[in-house]
Amino acid sequence: MRKLMKPLAIAVMSIMFVQCGNSKFDIAKGKVGKLTTKTTVQEIDDIFKQDSVVKILSEGAKGNNFFQEDDQYLVYEKGGKHLLTITPKEQLDSTSTIKSIEVFDDRFKTKTGLNIKSTFQEINANNKVSKVESSFSSATLFIDDLNATITIDNEDLGLKDFSTQKVTVEQIPDLAKIKSFTIWFN
Repeated sequence: MRKLMKPLAIAVMSIMFVQCGNSKFDIAKGKVGKLTTKTTVQEIDDIFKQDSVVKILSEGAKGNNFFQEDDQYLVYEKGGKHLLTITPKEQLDSTSTIKSIEVFDDRFKTKTGLNIKSTFQEINANNKVSKVESSFSSATLFIDDLNATITIDNEDLGLKDFSTQKVTVEQIPDLAKIKSFTIWFN
């Protein structure tokens, strides 16, 4: 019995180490690294205590700016690399949960390998694009299984800037690059 316990304990510890080892950079529906749908703004500093968090706070309801921007928490590695931009649901509220997280670092990836440096071919091969919305300068892809949006520049789509041409999934070139990658926590 004792001979069996040691290999079993090593196997369990190895599995736990492998699963926890990459969690800092895992992306899934409702999860980016150690951030989840339950994470509050007041927890951000503690979660990223090894990194640098820059807070860009709005003026809230008392401010004079009618076109109010959301609060943003920009997370940088100590070396200066931009990792994430976190936007809370409620401005100037430390108990607010997170509305969205924009990913800037390619180490953050889904279990299928989707990250900020993926091409459309990689996105389309492993994810279902449920909808495409066109704007003057880009197309936004909606990926429901991640509750994510991915933006691709019109230039990568072969369109001129300020074009309002409707874009379909079939029109997007395989090598089109991601401009932005946002996970939504709603």
